[in-house]
Amino acid sequence: MKKVTAALALLAVSFYSYGQDVNKLINQNEVEQVIKTLSADDMQGRATFTPGIEKAAQYIEGQYKQAGLVPLTGNTSFRQNFTQTRVTALKTLANINGKMIPLDSVFTSSSATSFSWTNNSDVQIVKLSADKNFRNEYMGYAQSGKKMLILVDPQFTSIFQNLRNRTLKGGINNQPNDAQQLVFVLGSHDDIKSFDVNYTGKAEKLPLFNIVGMIPGKTKPDESVVFSGHYDHLGIIKPVKGDSIANGADDDASGTTAVITLAKYYKKLNNNARTLIFAAFTAEEIGEFGSQYFATTVDPDKVVAMFNIEMIGKASKFGENSAFITGFERSDFGTILQKNLEGTAFKFYPDPYPAQNLFYRSDNASLAAVGVPAHTISTDQIDIDKLYHTVGDEFSTLDVANITSTIRAIALSSRGIVSGADTPKRVPKLEKK
Repeated sequence: MKKVTAALALLAVSFYSYGQDVNKLINQNEVEQVIKTLSADDMQGRATFTPGIEKAAQYIEGQYKQAGLVPLTGNTSFRQNFTQTRVTALKTLANINGKMIPLDSVFTSSSATSFSWTNNSDVQIVKLSADKNFRNEYMGYAQSGKKMLILVDPQFTSIFQNLRNRTLKGGINNQPNDAQQLVFVLGSHDDIKSFDVNYTGKAEKLPLFNIVGMIPGKTKPDESVVFSGHYDHLGIIKPVKGDSIANGADDDASGTTAVITLAKYYKKLNNNARTLIFAAFTAEEIGEFGSQYFATTVDPDKVVAMFNIEMIGKASKFGENSAFITGFERSDFGTILQKNLEGTAFKFYPDPYPAQNLFYRSDNASLAAVGVPAHTISTDQIDIDKLYHTVGDEFSTLDVANITSTIRAIALSSRGIVSGADTPKRVPKLEKK
């Protein structure tokens, strides 16, 4: 942990505003305790559908109860339960020109649980050649809705094997389309005269759960403000120097810690005009399914704003006392937040990584898609972050002082929206990419 700098000390003095000592109400030791717990080895990386995420859920529920939150209207607990269907590929047998393809050189991507091809005229044969962009081509195939036999150049062997391993673990699709059947074959195959494919998979409904609590509004209870972060991560992955736990300390135990801390802070104040909703989302890492489900349970026209918090564990590229906001230009959300930070050393910046498409890569996208001014606040230097999605994303790499100052900045900058004084402009309804 880094020492608090002079700039941070100045910020601490500035935060003695809004009628209360934010430094006292948002305590660095408490922040450290929460994030240490969420990113500990015994959480096993908090992967969706594992005992680790159940343990994390129970801990967050306990924190909500301790804070004094109540379940959403109509719910009897903090769990927002739903199910998703996971399709797991069991076996793909492929034969091209009378020659059987090795099992490790073929995989299927489909929500169907079985199909057979024998020189089908409706199967499109395409070549993913070495000169093409694999990611772009793959996205095109995934959105095609077609039956395709895709011949993958050996140059892409590493990517091919990663995708194959993923399908063997199962995949979830919010909009299943059994008619779409993609079969990928690795290797050089010219002059295809015949082919046949036999695929079998398994479908199972599995439980998921967001952890959501609220503080009812005092004068504008029908209007709500959402504070969110995702509490899932990657779980157990390929070992590196004997360590196989992807702890997800920055991604996104840091954001979940912020949600819990802000819940306690606002409950202590207990003067919020608008209803405040605190959501720890599941399944962000495998498709943002938790936030997508949440978006169907609220009236988006009554959600005034969403503060999604993702990876605030280290100083941003702009230095200490700073963070960036994805989609800054899409509404006046960021401008409002910065106005409420006048007199402090903290500053919010527009997203400096537009090429990374971060606005669509976190849970804010699910609410933005239905018109909510929903943005993600982050400090991560994603272009150079070598610990992202590795076993190295551990508590010991974090700057808890930076996390604490960012949470305090969110607390102060959100005050106008929470009190009803500020209302961000709506964003155009979006199609997620």
